[in-house]
Amino acid sequence: MVADEPHQIVVRLDVVLAERGMTLTELADRVGVTIVNLSVLKNDRAKAVRFSTLSAICRELDCQPGDLLVYDRA
Repeated sequence: MVADEPHQIVVRLDVVLAERGMTLTELADRVGVTIVNLSVLKNDRAKAVRFSTLSAICRELDCQPGDLLVYDRA
């Protein structure tokens, strides 16, 4: 994979938020990150995510990283 090629990780943050009945704004407040940063993640534009941020998201959504991140071979 060349560095400029798109990755094949799909972020399902919007799905998990909907299942939990939580808004992106509420999650941002609970996790302590900006709504802009969570929006970048939610819209599959993130190139990286800190484990501390991922841990906080999982804590607040009561989920596992695999609930949020999916590898798409397509």
